[in-house]
Amino acid sequence: QVQLVESGGGLVQAGGSLRLSCAASGDTFSSYAVGWFRQAPGKGREFVVGISWGGGTTTEYAESAEGRFTISRDNAKNTVYLQMDNLKPEDTAVYYCAARRTFWVSRDSIDYANWGQGTQISVSS
Repeated sequence: QVQLVESGGGLVQAGGSLRLSCAASGDTFSSYAVGWFRQAPGKGREFVVGISWGGGTTTEYAESAEGRFTISRDNAKNTVYLQMDNLKPEDTAVYYCAARRTFWVSRDSIDYANWGQGTQISVSS
């Protein structure tokens, strides 16, 4: 099992940028695929982006994130990053990182056993 802690959230104007971090402790982090999910008020949790284990050779992006968000990982620091550019008001949500002990990213939140506490992103128009 890994314990996950997100950071980097905050309030930003539309068109701005933020970088989220997901710091892991516990098990060997490089053995986990990591996904970022978000949940807006009154809505379900949705997949945003994910990265495979090891060197992160495989990434997947939701259509809403394609071209604006970039995921990366630094296993030496046990951290996954989510760079978010050109933010829009509809990106406002609590963002969670999640990890699963397998190579492949899953877009289904039920496939992840390890979750962080979430970090709030608010984008003003």
